[in-house]
Amino acid sequence: MSLSWISRITRNGSHWFVSHRPSSYGLLLSNNSHSSTRKVFNCRETYSWTVPSFHVFKHQIHHQSSSLVEEQLDPFSLVADELSLLANRLRSMVIAEVPKLASAAEYFFKMGVQGKRFRPTVLLLMATALNVRILETETGSEGDALTTELRKRQQSIAEITEMIHVASLLHDDVLDDADTRRGIGSLNLVMGNKVAVLAGDFLLSRACVALASLKNTEVVTLLATAVEHLVNGETMQMTSTSEQRCSMEYYMQKTYYKTASLISNSCKAIALLAGQTTEVAMLAFEYGKNLGLAYQLIDDVLDFTGTSASLGKGSLSDIRHGIVTAPILFAMEEFPQLCSVIGQGFDKPENINAALEYLGKSRGIQRTRELAAKHANLAAAAIDSLPETDDEEDVGAEATLLGSAFAKVGEIASIDNSALG
Repeated sequence: MSLSWISRITRNGSHWFVSHRPSSYGLLLSNNSHSSTRKVFNCRETYSWTVPSFHVFKHQIHHQSSSLVEEQLDPFSLVADELSLLANRLRSMVIAEVPKLASAAEYFFKMGVQGKRFRPTVLLLMATALNVRILETETGSEGDALTTELRKRQQSIAEITEMIHVASLLHDDVLDDADTRRGIGSLNLVMGNKVAVLAGDFLLSRACVALASLKNTEVVTLLATAVEHLVNGETMQMTSTSEQRCSMEYYMQKTYYKTASLISNSCKAIALLAGQTTEVAMLAFEYGKNLGLAYQLIDDVLDFTGTSASLGKGSLSDIRHGIVTAPILFAMEEFPQLCSVIGQGFDKPENINAALEYLGKSRGIQRTRELAAKHANLAAAAIDSLPETDDEEDVGAEATLLGSAFAKVGEIASIDNSALG
């Protein structure tokens, strides 16, 4: 029985299709394009991307019966059971003997404030995409046991990554003197800076214990490197000179350290635990790296164009804290005089207003979106380069990983400079 797959992603009436069917190829997003054709189920697979996405629908077209079955398949629902399991385990992992520390450590793991759970979702989907290539030759109870044990170890990576991420948020909020996070009062506002710092340290210690239990030196090194990068990135941001603040290269390196290193090294850890080759592990790393960079670049745009409600924190948060991001750096290329404004800092409202005026006259927002799309394409290319497989579940996971690469970019596909007012 021949079978074709079409994944349709819909948001606000717009559609973005990922199709797997016999035909020519095309992968399009705005003016940036990446295209590929691969063999799936003994036919050719096509990825066709147009406009934005959010919910994924899988259509199974059975040519013999001409029937059409549509099943909603958003990325989170694909791993919903595991995400629920992870959430429960995380709450149990952050229990502390001291009541106040326990309350602080679980602050962002409570129901309703866990965040988008983006990293665990991506890591679980990556595990699905990679495991089948190693385990598809295993059969019987021995193979089932191997699959279960491997999945538990990869779930641990998702848990560890989330604890490291939340710890970094707690520390960042103290450094930034933030008063909101995920739409509620930040922990440092509610319980004070000292408790917030200690809660972050506690989460890191619990992550270390869980990491050590995996007994894999290479994986431990990857996650330890990610933590080191988080510290390096934050220090780069705090100690940058005027010249460095005006450098796109410096900004992208800092962004990799602060945002992309954790997800890229975690994706690579997932591949290593699956026993994948060095080449495949690096593809997983490249996916995470470029996905992380794309997401941060879009967050840079949303800081100027979004609302406090949509962001879970105040808009214009970065520039008010003196943080120069990609839209301003691109605007500076068109208006070099903006560099002197950056050099003066943003303590004065008139400097913020001047920077926003230059940004509004520039293509800074658009060029940041284009750079985000470029990294989304690179993330998609990494997934597309994975070894071929005929496994249905794996193909679904790959399509969803591709969708994740573009979903954030799609959120603001209609944004232009007029959003700056």
